Amino acid sequence: HEREHDREISELITKHEEEMEELRAALNKEQQQLLDELRHQMEATHKAEIEQAQIQSQTLHNLELEALRLSLNNMHTSQLELTQSNLRKEKETALVELREMLNDKRAQEVAILQSRHQLELEKIREKCLKEKDDL
Repeated sequence: HEREHDREISELITKHEEEMEELRAALNKEQQQLLDELRHQMEATHKAEIEQAQIQSQTLHNLELEALRLSLNNMHTSQLELTQSNLRKEKETALVELREMLNDKRAQEVAILQSRHQLELEKIREKCLKEKDDL
């Protein structure tokens, strides 16, 4: 009876050890599956974060380019306005100088014509006086 009992205990121990091995194997398999799943999730998350960072970087780069373009456009507009202003001032100065030059020339021509007119008038007076004397 004792041997039978020892044999049953031995069978139970063996059965228990086999069940423990099966449970360990199942647990290891499940643990490996969870680790693989976690690794895939982490890789997917990492990939998504990298893509998001790239999109943000590209967006930031595009915004910086747009800001630079607008800044350059503003600078170009300011430069054009300044150039137009300078050209307008130069044109006004040139017109004033031309007007003064034409006024001076006109004054000289008027003086010359008045002088000629005076001479002609005196000649006519002298001629009139001479004709009067002759008469």
